[in-house]
Amino acid sequence: MAIGDATRINTNIGAFNALNALKSINRMLEKSQLRLATGRRINEVADDPAGFVISTRLNARSRGLSTALDNIGTAKNVLSIAEGGLLNISDILVTMKEKVTQAASDTLGSAERNAIKTELDQLTAEINNIVDETTFSNISLIDGNYRNKSIQTGEDTTNTLEINIVRQGTTSSGFRAADLEVDTANVSSLVFTAAGSSTALSKIDSAIEIISDALQNVGAYISRMTVKESTLSISIINTEATRSRIMDADLAREQLNATKYLILQQTSTAQLAQANITPQNVLALFV
Repeated sequence: MAIGDATRINTNIGAFNALNALKSINRMLEKSQLRLATGRRINEVADDPAGFVISTRLNARSRGLSTALDNIGTAKNVLSIAEGGLLNISDILVTMKEKVTQAASDTLGSAERNAIKTELDQLTAEINNIVDETTFSNISLIDGNYRNKSIQTGEDTTNTLEINIVRQGTTSSGFRAADLEVDTANVSSLVFTAAGSSTALSKIDSAIEIISDALQNVGAYISRMTVKESTLSISIINTEATRSRIMDADLAREQLNATKYLILQQTSTAQLAQANITPQNVLALFV
């Protein structure tokens, strides 16, 4: 900073210094006031180019993770719907087991067996109805076609989870009565003899095991997604905390800075006024 000479009045160096100081203080005061108004430390790229780029990337990551968290929530809803349908089928199979067990006794007559057959046929039809009605967004969930469904569980293209709601290791991958072999041909038509009822009972027991395995598979998916939800939530919080430290203003600090600059603004203005008066002292030499 140049030092002025009070005896040289054509150029008032002291006043220029005071003016530059006042302009600098005004800029700093405006920046602090803007940060207080917006709550952001970086209000334009020029404030911190590197910080702006980093915070933009962190914001994109946070939003991607938030969307992935929504995806997982939706996927859990889908699986819960499928679980509900499978549970209903399981309840029906248990009821069918009771009826067929009853028919396996030779104490029943033809009328009783006809009644059991009629009820079993109704239960079989209800299993098929449940399969048809267990849908999400018009997509069937337990008809054997819900396979190789990819769920985006993170922000990267590789963060995916594949879901299959099918019977493993079989050609009939769905859960209709015919797929489970509890249809009329395999169950209700056999209840007219004790031996046939025993054969039908083994079919129902196998179907119950199939449904239990499917429920276990669905439950494992839901459990895994619950863990992913927790992981994503923590990642979102940590990413937002990092972005906030770069992008957001420390309001307490900015308030202190604003108070300091207001005081300096007043003192600089006073010094500028004093510097403008100082050259008048030269007039004393001409008295």
